Order: sequence, then C-alpha cells, then structure tokens
Amino acid sequence: MSRIRHIRGSSLATAGAAVTTATLLAAALAPSASADTRPITRATAIENAVSALAAHATNLGLTSAQHTSVRDVVVDKDGTQHVRYDQTYRQLPVLGGDFVVHLAPNGAYRGADPATKKAISLTSVTPALSGAKAAGLAVDALRAANPGKSLRKVTAKPRLIVDALHGAPRLAWRTDAVAQDTLGNPVARTVLTDARTGARIDAWDSVETATGDGNSFYSGTVPLETTPSGSTYQLKDPTRGNTYTGDAANKTDLCVFGICISRAPATLFTDADNHWGTGATSDRSSAAVDAQYGTNETWDYYKNVHGRNGIAGDGKGSYNRVHYGNNYNNAFWDDSCFCMTYGDGDGSTFGPLVALDVAGHEMSHGVTSKTAALTYSGESGGLNEATSDIFGTMVEWYANNASDPGDYLIGEKIVRSGFGKPALRFMDKPSKDGNSADCWSSSVGNLDVHYSSGVANHFAYLLSEGSGAKTVNGVAYDSPTCNGASVTGIGHDKVGKIWYRALTVYMTSSTNYAGARTATLNAAKDLYGAGSAEYNAVAAAWSAVSVG
Repeated sequence: MSRIRHIRGSSLATAGAAVTTATLLAAALAPSASADTRPITRATAIENAVSALAAHATNLGLTSAQHTSVRDVVVDKDGTQHVRYDQTYRQLPVLGGDFVVHLAPNGAYRGADPATKKAISLTSVTPALSGAKAAGLAVDALRAANPGKSLRKVTAKPRLIVDALHGAPRLAWRTDAVAQDTLGNPVARTVLTDARTGARIDAWDSVETATGDGNSFYSGTVPLETTPSGSTYQLKDPTRGNTYTGDAANKTDLCVFGICISRAPATLFTDADNHWGTGATSDRSSAAVDAQYGTNETWDYYKNVHGRNGIAGDGKGSYNRVHYGNNYNNAFWDDSCFCMTYGDGDGSTFGPLVALDVAGHEMSHGVTSKTAALTYSGESGGLNEATSDIFGTMVEWYANNASDPGDYLIGEKIVRSGFGKPALRFMDKPSKDGNSADCWSSSVGNLDVHYSSGVANHFAYLLSEGSGAKTVNGVAYDSPTCNGASVTGIGHDKVGKIWYRALTVYMTSSTNYAGARTATLNAAKDLYGAGSAEYNAVAAAWSAVSVG
C-alpha cells in the first residue's frame, strides 16, 4: 500500500537546511563555487542551490517567513544539477510550495520550476476551526466515499498547513482519515478543509493501491498491486504508471495499411475479493494475472536495474489486452496504442501466450521504439527482435520465480506438443529452431527478423555463460562458436547492462551487426573500462559469432 507523501522538513546541515532570507544572503557572500574543482556531489549541488536561492529569493517569492528544505537532488552526467525543495510558511508545511532549482555544471543558476507562483502572505496562522472538528469532517468524507461499507478502526489525524494549490493561499487542515473495511482491506481519504470557514477545499483517496494476489497459468501465485474502486478492485497498478489489463473479448483490430478503423476492447478486469484467477483457462482472469505480472516484473527490471521509469521513461504505464481473437497463436506490441496484446493459442500448438519472457519481450519492443528505434527489417530488424529476446530473458532471470526459473529459452512455457520443439527459440544454439542463424554472414539480413536475430541471441548467450556444454538452472546447453574459439562468460546481469547502454546511448535506427559490435564495446568501456575483462569478453563473443 502506498500513500500520498506528507510534507516534511529536514535539516540542511545534512540534507538541505531550512534556509531563511537572511541565511541565503549570508551564503551569497561565500566564495564563488565556480572555481571549485570538487566532484559534483549531492552536497555540492545543495551548496550551489543555496547560493542561487540567495540571489533569486525575491523572484521565487521567498521571504523571511518562509523556510525551505531539500527533498531530492538529481545530478546529470554532464554536471547539470536539479535541486527539489519543499517549503514552510511560519513553520507550517505549504501544499504547492515545492519548486525545483536548475543549475549549470559550474553551479550557475539556470532557472526554477515552482508548483505554484502565488505569493504567500497570511494575516494569521491561528485556525478558527478546531482540529477535532476538521477530523470529524474528514471521517464523514471517508464514510461518504465508501457507501455501504461497515468501516472499523477509524482514525483521523489533522495537520495545520498552508494550501497554495487551490486559489489564493490560505490556512487549512489536512486530515488523513483511515480505516479498514469488513475484509480487512485499508481505506483512506485525505481531506483539505478551510481552517477559517470549515469549507471543504479538496479530498482524495490516499490509499491508491491494494495488495492482492493472482493464480497464474505459468508463474504460480503472484502478488498484484490493484486499485480499489467502490466494493471491487481493478487490475490497474498505480505504483507502475497505472498499467492495467483488459479483456479483448475475443475480438480483433480492424486495420488497413497501418490505420486502425476499430480496435478490440480492453475492458478492465475487476474482482470482488482481490484474489484473481484460478490458473485454469475456464477463468478469463487467469490470463490477465500472467499478463499483469509479466508487466510488473518487466517494469521493475527496467527501473531497478537500469533506472528507467516505465517503457517510455516517463513513468506512464502501458496496458495489456488478453483473449485477443479466437485461438490466436501470437502476442504483439503496438506502438500506436502503447499496448501489449496476447492471444489464447489454439491449445495444440500454443497455449495462452502470456508467459513471463513473452511479456518481457513485448514490452521491450516499446523500449526499443522509444530509444534506438531499430528499423524492423534487415540486420537492424534482427537486432530489434534480439533486443526483445535478450531483455525478455533478463526479465525472467530478474523475477527469480520458482515456477518459471531463468533460462536461455524463449517461449518454453507457451509451446504445446503440436509445435514439435520445446521452445520458440534457443539462445545457446539458435539454429536448433530450424531457421535461425548461429553465425553472421553477408546474407543474414535477408532472413526474417525472427531468424536473423539468432546471431545476437547467440552472442548474448556466449557473453553470459560462455561456450561449450553446461547445465544452468537445470537446463542443459551446448553452445558452439563459429570461429572454434573458447569463450568465457561474464554473467547475464552484466550482459543486460551492456546491451541496455548500447541500445539507449549508441544504437540508432540503422544499426547493423557491425554497428552493434561497436555499440556494445563502447558500452562495456563506459561501464567497466577499456581493456577490462568485460570489454575483452564482448569482443571475443562477437568474434565467436563471426561479427568483426
């Protein structure tokens, strides 16, 4: 469960002190930071921001009645600094008083982004309405927002603040009212009340998610963050950009020359008790559990491993459609709807195509489209597909799910006996699928992109695990090299980091295999140093698949 963050102060001696106009002016007399040769740390950025606030306090509307405290600091690679502040007015937190100061690498002031530009000047900070009365009004608002529910363990905590978000700044009570429903699930509401008139200013749900669970096809019982909605729950995750999963109702899109005249729906799944699916195809929400879980793990992989906040890097979630068409043997990512779509399979060739590595694969197409945008043809198309296979594999390893442990097989969970092979693709020896290329040649770009991807998949396996026969996580592999050399792996975690940096920093829409070699070598150099074991391993793995 997550809640709206409370405004709080901190000490600038450690994380950014309360700064009055007087102290700001004193700081302005300090020696210039432009001659400072120290690395730009959080503390350095805060020092620079203090000087900037001293010089620009008037423009920012800061007076002796206002104090600031640092909430966050971001230092870009080029040294540009962004210091985020909260503020108080006469020791009361200011809702809407936050702002970001932007500084050049040398500490020079570049500007600021305030949440609101309204000047704060109150005649008094003594409320006419008591805190107890504000608490009662908030409890009434909580009950009204949950009609028909018997609430227990109801509490309300009022805090006096200055509200600068809703019109002219005014004194207000911010009250967090919380309780439990009859199932033990938390409910909460934050209510803003005018501290003089008692009028309600605003109110919002402050329990934004509920933790449920789902019984999936392929990954066992998995946790799910959902959204309470009245007496039900929605399969929508506000902690991951409001990513959600909907039912396509076995309909399909009608698209002509890339223009969609109509689309299959994505009717949001809901559930009464927040326990989703049965793991059986007879329950339509079982496929939704797998799709949402795969989306969650992919989101977390990119955020926690690479610092990427969502597919587009903007914190916004995509959405899933399951039960697309009838017996549809495919899954696909569509940039135009920023969504993933999964078929149910025909039951003999494929089962529901909602496995974890498939989800990671599809979402990674979205990452590629927002970064290198590798053209979906020729060698760049093979690299596009390989990128999704590589990151789908990395997501599977990251999830560390006992029901679907990490491996170097693609789609092993979705294939059925009619497919005739134990997986869609095999990274250790791609040609085992009957079509993919193990080694680069001048004709590899003429292959279907799902088969030309074999060269990069083979590279990624060799770089992760090395050549020869071995068993990893219970799966037997035997990876040859195209030049007869022996390759030593560096582990899948490092491979994921190298490929991600290559994709997001060095690759472009036209990158071919030779370009991918250069891009990954540059990435390895950035991450581990030129001539490092990792750098040399990248070169050796590319040579082992006849690239370079």
